[in-house]
Amino acid sequence: MQTDIDFETLLASTALRVEAMLESCLGSTPAEGELARPERLLAAMRHGVLNGGKRLRPFLLLESAALFGVDGEAVVRVAAALECVHSYSLVHDDLPAMDDDDLRRGQPTVHKAFDEASAILAGDALLTLAFDIIADPATELDAETRVTLVRKLSSAAGIGGMVGGQALDLSAASDAPDEAGIIRLQAMKTGALIRFACEAGAIAAGAPKADVERLGEFGSAIGLAFQLADDLLDRTGSAEAMGKATGKDAAAGKATLTALHGEDWARGQLRGLVAQAADVLAPYGARADILIAAAQFVAARQR
Repeated sequence: MQTDIDFETLLASTALRVEAMLESCLGSTPAEGELARPERLLAAMRHGVLNGGKRLRPFLLLESAALFGVDGEAVVRVAAALECVHSYSLVHDDLPAMDDDDLRRGQPTVHKAFDEASAILAGDALLTLAFDIIADPATELDAETRVTLVRKLSSAAGIGGMVGGQALDLSAASDAPDEAGIIRLQAMKTGALIRFACEAGAIAAGAPKADVERLGEFGSAIGLAFQLADDLLDRTGSAEAMGKATGKDAAAGKATLTALHGEDWARGQLRGLVAQAADVLAPYGARADILIAAAQFVAARQR
């Protein structure tokens, strides 16, 4: 098993690989079929996606592919596309009409650094760029695999996934969901992209369907762990450590599993989810050590 220091070093080095690809995809020269790349829009997009972060979702995608012996530029491109979708969601979530946040990763949010219209357009452009990256023949996977990835990412990001989860989250402010509703909301808003990351790595690697499904189970477990850890950090973390406002859920009386059951319960659930994630990957033996370390990191993170 990797030590914590080894894992965080690996996470950081993977982030650099993904960021280099994002830099390449967000250059000022128009791509084939484009007429121009407006300077202010491009700057807002870059602010939204090149502003640090752990790049956990791309990491999970790349390590899920590595589990089956596959690495290389094509998989990094898919990972970068996933990060474009995640970053677009943050840009839009931070808007005054949504979560109304001024800070993201310790920096002004896009609508604060630029303006609301630029933030909306930057999010739109990052979302569409993601599908452009995957569909591009430069992502050297066979056409059927690229179509599968586009469809699965669409499902994870759209009405039945992340966007639908955000809609449920906004509705929850006036109509608090029960426990089952909270679990569904969180599985859509947070869990869907994390599950996709794990499945997509296996798909890009050409793994059998049973392995893709197993990686999806792993992704679902750590997606729930990620949200539970996030809820705990919102209650116990500092804005300085988190790089964004904390305590907002509690102040708004927002229904979360941690609010329903308490912090000790949440910590117990996190331990159980890490054990579940490890059990799911047990058939892969030591090859899965890095992914299991990722599950431990998700559950224990402090920011």
